[in-house]
Amino acid sequence: MGFKNKFLLLEFLAFVLSNLYLLSMAGKPIPTVTWVINETSYTRLCSTKKILTVNGLFPGPPIHLYKGDSLYVNVINQGRYNVTIHWHGVRQLRNPWSDGPEYVTQCPIKPGANFTYEINLSTEEGTLWWHAHSDWSRATVHGPIIIHPKPHTTYPFPKPYAEQAIVLASWFKGDVMEIIQSAIEGGGEPNKSDAFTINGQPGDLYNCSKAGTFRMTVEYGKTYLLRIINAIMNEEMFFAVANHTLTLVGHDAAYVKPFKTKYIMITPGQTMDLLIKADQTPSHYYMAARAYAGVVYDNTTTTAIIQYSGNYTSPSTPFFPNLPNYTDIDSVTNFTDKIKALNSKEHPVDVPKKVDTQLIITVSVNTLPCVNNSCDGPNGSRLAASLNNISFVTPSISVLEAYYYHIRGIFKPNFPRTPPYVFNFTADEMPDNVLTPLNATKARIIEFNSSVEIVFQGTNVMNAAENHPMHLHGFSFYKVGSGFGNYNISSDPTGYNLEDPPEVNTIGLPKNGWVAIRFRADNPGVWFMHCHLDRHSSWGMDTVLIVKNGGTKLSTMRKPPNYLNPC
Repeated sequence: MGFKNKFLLLEFLAFVLSNLYLLSMAGKPIPTVTWVINETSYTRLCSTKKILTVNGLFPGPPIHLYKGDSLYVNVINQGRYNVTIHWHGVRQLRNPWSDGPEYVTQCPIKPGANFTYEINLSTEEGTLWWHAHSDWSRATVHGPIIIHPKPHTTYPFPKPYAEQAIVLASWFKGDVMEIIQSAIEGGGEPNKSDAFTINGQPGDLYNCSKAGTFRMTVEYGKTYLLRIINAIMNEEMFFAVANHTLTLVGHDAAYVKPFKTKYIMITPGQTMDLLIKADQTPSHYYMAARAYAGVVYDNTTTTAIIQYSGNYTSPSTPFFPNLPNYTDIDSVTNFTDKIKALNSKEHPVDVPKKVDTQLIITVSVNTLPCVNNSCDGPNGSRLAASLNNISFVTPSISVLEAYYYHIRGIFKPNFPRTPPYVFNFTADEMPDNVLTPLNATKARIIEFNSSVEIVFQGTNVMNAAENHPMHLHGFSFYKVGSGFGNYNISSDPTGYNLEDPPEVNTIGLPKNGWVAIRFRADNPGVWFMHCHLDRHSSWGMDTVLIVKNGGTKLSTMRKPPNYLNPC
């Protein structure tokens, strides 16, 4: 058998193995949980308001599953707004119908209606999260997904004594839906958040917040697993624990080579699993988080307290960690460059070595002209955002239904493979013709099981260069390279890491730089790709990848469920 045939055989076997969970679940009853979306009163920052919640909780209820499990979630919308739920980082093999982004894979659940999602796990193991994927409702509608190793297996590190989910989120004094609706209507920046929260609480440094500060009790000498989730709307975050060393062991539900660090930088959408040993003098220690650089950002700091059990005199003020400055790009690079896949026998790397399909995508903040310069953006314009100069327009029905039922006029399948304009993307001065994007609903169609490379190129259009967390639904992918300045298609691939690149679902595009990812398009369906800074996604920094069916039942998108919410 020739090398090419051996490679194709191995590729086919890898695909079959990734789908075995479907066969293993056949005939087994799938449990169902019911979630009710409604308005619940919460008091934060000295005032009370109603927020959208699941079952009255902020953050929402955690989901605990084992690797390979399935779960039905019946979502009943008793709120005032349309809503959908996305299972962030769950591949949902062949099942985009339950992926969740509104008008991409489903029409929203209207007030008074419901929809039952089917969550199907496959290779994911570690920490993921779920969140609303409709307007800005995810600000308060979100929660953890904890995926434990299969029974009779364990972590690739010593089992911790206990674990704790740590959810970072944004708090707005105003109504978040009204904030984004007002910003979209006016064309300007939305209001920034008034606080960050840890597990729903702003912490000691905010007004009227000390009494509710989240506290975690630890025993001296024990090791704990912190499952960090960045559910914040518009800011990347530094996170640290005073006087304690953190060990990163997982990232986006995949294991990494453990390394010690005093801080992490985590973007919206990402999750990180950290080991922390309670090896300091028994006392109280702050865990704290604050923003990394952004054009518009909340520069406050949220805190929680790690307190040791036992008898000792509590300090008047807990010890505070040394967090990097909000402009410290070197600290960001030093941390992210250390993240490598575990690449063990039990958790191997399968990064494509050769590429069938390459996309080079510029990521920009733009403006659109307004009549009589009447909008709230720069010089009376309307703020917009784009990928390859295409600003995504939300369609009237879902792209998935349009594709599946061959409904014309909803989207065009010609999202460009390369930037329509080539210029010095990271220069201080930009040509005028790149300021205004094309408003359109475009997708890119990809052959099943092709090896895909996407290079995201940051631009300094509008002098808005910042770290963009790019998220792809339906896949985990490998970060094979990154750098600053303009991507060089000839020289930069020579520096790729094809041995142990981290496998993630959300990647930070460096400020004034580029990042390259690779994955195998083995999941047929319609999949959203977007920036996870919500103001950018609201402005159109989105597109859709459509992976065609293969030639077998296990490589064909599933049929739609019996009920789909109407638009």
